Amino acid sequence: MTAYPVRVPFGTRWRDNDQYGHLNNVVYYEAMDTAVNAWMIAHGDLDPAGDAPIALVVASNCRYLDSASFPEPLEVGISVGRLGTTSVTWALGILRAGEDAPIATGEFVHVFVDAATRRPTPIPPAIRAALASRLDATAPA
Repeated sequence: MTAYPVRVPFGTRWRDNDQYGHLNNVVYYEAMDTAVNAWMIAHGDLDPAGDAPIALVVASNCRYLDSASFPEPLEVGISVGRLGTTSVTWALGILRAGEDAPIATGEFVHVFVDAATRRPTPIPPAIRAALASRLDATAPA
């Protein structure tokens, strides 16, 4: 479980299954996006509705390795792939609860921007500190 220093429970829902009987691909993206934003709100004082900098997704990807379906309890594993001055690349995994091998892996690239101008701005100090202390991400790459 060391590949992901943070693991966030993700409960699958009845509506997540698609016609093929497994979780639809968009559910994985929703789980990853929700997990990293909830983590930044809880640990880095991110306020998406405030006037402080916000994080916008500029790129994302997901690689599907195995399937899952409702009512399986899953987890989103969170780590940092790259930490820059204005951006963070999240290295993410969708895992069965308590297991080490991901059933999907993904990346989200967040660029921090001024809430009003939408121009890039440095990662807020509280979020950078949370990344360093909780995810061991300390230096721009």
